[in-house]
Amino acid sequence: MTEVNRRRLLVGTAFGGAALAAPSVAQAQETVEWRMQALWDAGTTPYEFEKKFVARVAELTDGNFKINLFSAGQLVPANQAFDAVRAGAFEMMKTFDGYEAGKIPAFAFTSTIPFGFPDPDQYEAWFYELGGLDLAREAYAKAGLFYIAPTVYGEEPIHSKIKMESIADMAGKKGRFVGLAAAVMGDLGVAVTPMATAEVYTALEKGLIDFADRGDLTANYEAGLGEVAKYIILPGVHQPTTATSYVANQAAYQGLPDAYKAALAVAAREISGSLRQHIIVQNTEVLKKYKEQEVEIIRLDDSDVATTRVKAVDSWKKATKGDDLANRVVAGQIDFMTSLGLI
Repeated sequence: MTEVNRRRLLVGTAFGGAALAAPSVAQAQETVEWRMQALWDAGTTPYEFEKKFVARVAELTDGNFKINLFSAGQLVPANQAFDAVRAGAFEMMKTFDGYEAGKIPAFAFTSTIPFGFPDPDQYEAWFYELGGLDLAREAYAKAGLFYIAPTVYGEEPIHSKIKMESIADMAGKKGRFVGLAAAVMGDLGVAVTPMATAEVYTALEKGLIDFADRGDLTANYEAGLGEVAKYIILPGVHQPTTATSYVANQAAYQGLPDAYKAALAVAAREISGSLRQHIIVQNTEVLKKYKEQEVEIIRLDDSDVATTRVKAVDSWKKATKGDDLANRVVAGQIDFMTSLGLI
């Protein structure tokens, strides 16, 4: 098979019949140049995978669609990216939907569900097989933005100064959580203390909090959490699976040739799987490093997590704030979890 035919097959068969109608990438000659701000700092693992994403888009379009990548905050402060892309200051961002859940309640559930899907493949299946992608696009369309695709990966751990072996042990303790996780953990009796990610190390060191959510295992190791919190609690029930999002200015996206839209879809889904697999391997390696720091790994009982998941349903429903789209998102997720035997 020639290289041109291989690329035509990749894009022409991308994720559903709609993509079959797209012209082959090799036939598209229009030169397009975009700017994209990443969610993470340069040098981090997720940023390295964003470099792979933009390179893959260029490869699939014979170099005609170039996306210039910028690290978090390089174009605008991270909390301004949503509005900047909407206004057309640059064309694309990688984001975490939960940051904007205060404006659009559905975003609380297209980013992560506390005590929700324990397997990232289940969460990704909801997006691609059960209409989650369309619901996310409906949510972003209200803001003049286009949701391209998620990057789905696994848990974020809990780091603790005190030994806790059950979810009930967390009640009455001071924990750092944000977004929907803060609401759910608060409903479970945790004394929630929201704070910026950069403040977590110092807050644990000084005993201002007993335990915390912060980031993935490797990022937390690099931030030194093993020095100030000698327990890691898994699974990370507050964020058992995670979805970050490729989002574009709607007008810019609609102006793309169909083949370039298909290239974005292909590259996004490839990165979702490859980053997830990389993290699986990375986690095994970094857990050894934590143990060398004499950090104890505590694993919650599956039945404890399952019982608490049922309790969390009421918190999810409350977090929709009566919004119709958020209610539809949650209803579909609950239906799928029920069919999987999780609820």
